[in-house]
Amino acid sequence: MATLTLTDIKKSYGDREVVHGVSCDVADGELVVVVGPSGCGKSTLLRMVAGLETVTSGAVAIDGRVVNNIEPKDRDIAMVFQNYALYPHMSCFDNMAYGLRMRGMGREAIKMRVDKAASILQLDGLLERKPRQLSGGQRQRVAMGRAIVRDPKVFLFDEPLSNLDAKLRVQMRVEIKRLQQELGTTSLYVTHDQVEAMTLADRLIVMNAGNADQIGPPLELYERPATAFVAGFIGSPAMNLIEGRLDASGVVVGNCVLPCERPVGEAGRGVTVGLRPEHLELAGEGSLPLTVELLERLGADTIVHGKLGGGGSVVTARAAGTINPSLGEVLRFAVRPEHVHLFDLVSGARI
Repeated sequence: MATLTLTDIKKSYGDREVVHGVSCDVADGELVVVVGPSGCGKSTLLRMVAGLETVTSGAVAIDGRVVNNIEPKDRDIAMVFQNYALYPHMSCFDNMAYGLRMRGMGREAIKMRVDKAASILQLDGLLERKPRQLSGGQRQRVAMGRAIVRDPKVFLFDEPLSNLDAKLRVQMRVEIKRLQQELGTTSLYVTHDQVEAMTLADRLIVMNAGNADQIGPPLELYERPATAFVAGFIGSPAMNLIEGRLDASGVVVGNCVLPCERPVGEAGRGVTVGLRPEHLELAGEGSLPLTVELLERLGADTIVHGKLGGGGSVVTARAAGTINPSLGEVLRFAVRPEHVHLFDLVSGARI
């Protein structure tokens, strides 16, 4: 078990800086998920922790020891990749045991570790098979088993579920969370899937163009996003971000005034208004009018897409699965004051 400390980590390629000073303390046994869109720097950050990329400035420390200049093999980490990286000519047992053999571990000790990992990962009876004889989920389990048998101080996961189909991703997500809690190993997990991030993480690091926009527990980021970027990235369907202006009685969106927990500010100031689809409630006159353009029926819920006031901003609302409006029909929605989020138009910072 170990802690992982990132102190003002920066990465540059020539004159171009791609990671702009990320700092985070990962506690012993904690699972921290780094999430963000493609090209935001999350995998580069993980590779610097692994030692596969050099750190331009700042420090990576594992269990209090700075490892910037230490080779990957000596950092006592184990990494699970997006592609399974299994040797096709070796059995599952040999794939899992290979790293231990290279370290000179005895045959009995290797067998004990591999058998224990296979039991945890429900791979009993599959150890003599070659990777081509396994399903995608089983191959990913073998890749995870190869990491587990090393008994590392830190697990690093680089989008390990991206190659799996939707149903198998959900199943493997549950297994990874259960496994991490059972082993109690400090873990850093990279993904672009915010649902995966929300369900797995003890804490999230939301990356945006090389910056850590916000770090905190998933529900804290969902309920109080620090920036408009975090607000739009965390949550499914995504938060509606609409241009509005402050008013003496709240915030004006289109031709409607929404009451909100508004901070003291200049009336008429332009703001970005954030409204989560699940917080929009069907209501009567005087509420947000939404002209229905598209319905997505999910069974228990129906996602309504429409235009505000018939020709304004596109807005998404989550409603009961039983509603059946016609296309072009106007539905009216209300939102409680505590669910109205305000962000600065220029910086995107929460107001």
